[in-house]
Amino acid sequence: MAGTGRPTMAEIAKEANVAISTVSKVLNGHTDVSAATRSRVERLLAERGYRRPRAVRRAGRGSDLVDLVINDLDSVWGLEILSGVEEVLEAAGHALVVSTVHNRQSLTRRWVESALARGSLGAILVLSELTGRQHADLDRRGLPIVVVDGVSQPPPEVASIGATNFAGGYAAAEHLISLGHRRIGAIGGPERLQCTRARIAGYRAALESAGLPVDRQLVRYGNFMHEGGLRGAQALLALPDPPTAIFAGSDQQATGVYEAVRRAGRTIPADVSVVGFDDLNFAEWTAPPLTTVRQPLHEMGVAAARTLLRIVNGERLESTRIELATHLVVRGSTA
Repeated sequence: MAGTGRPTMAEIAKEANVAISTVSKVLNGHTDVSAATRSRVERLLAERGYRRPRAVRRAGRGSDLVDLVINDLDSVWGLEILSGVEEVLEAAGHALVVSTVHNRQSLTRRWVESALARGSLGAILVLSELTGRQHADLDRRGLPIVVVDGVSQPPPEVASIGATNFAGGYAAAEHLISLGHRRIGAIGGPERLQCTRARIAGYRAALESAGLPVDRQLVRYGNFMHEGGLRGAQALLALPDPPTAIFAGSDQQATGVYEAVRRAGRTIPADVSVVGFDDLNFAEWTAPPLTTVRQPLHEMGVAAARTLLRIVNGERLESTRIELATHLVVRGSTA
């Protein structure tokens, strides 16, 4: 197993070939796991010497659990954030409960009641939408929260963690402009997401700064996944005057762009340059290696967990908003 010392939930999940949420369910005694899967996970937990974090009882709580709510755990993106959260919580002796909302974004009352029933110390919400009413409800019930990459900007009193998405979009487009490209397409994630809007705004600002027209036909939106990148790039390449470069709003979307370029009988970067966003671990192994904007996902998870523990411990935050820097990583997909 990768790593040294005590294994993490992420490592157990990878070896068992299950989602991290399944390992969390086994650890926390949930019944909605098949007998065969439960047996496999429990065997690995025992063989690898996984030790549950010690429970430290705190005033007003019956356990030392922390909740993490995330859209899904099918992507490396989510696993990177989770690994950062888990690193901090393990060191502090806290147990982690993972819940997935599967594209529902908004929190459900059922989840709120479950978190309160198990005595959760607080929750980290990833790519979730937090309404003012939901925050007031959670605050009234004494459940601290930290939002990571929220769908929209959370209320100012809510702690939130993000990245410099605008600067990342600007850097991606600026790099392509510096290479001589003048027709630059962009494929964002879901348009309603705050991070998507910021990345596309940065891309547009770079074009305007260079005196280039912002053509609405060159901007498409997807789902941050391979299929969204494929559909968006196919539409862009089918234009009468197609772009010579495409900025994809995520590395996974960039893989879809690669496929669209291949199907069109063109090559990267000779015919089309491509820039991604995230710098996931596969980016340097694509063919050609992907130029991308690195988003510090692991560090965002670390910051979220540390911020939540500070709130739980009654510490005063210097600021409720933390933005970690992005930076461009140039590889072989741009020319």
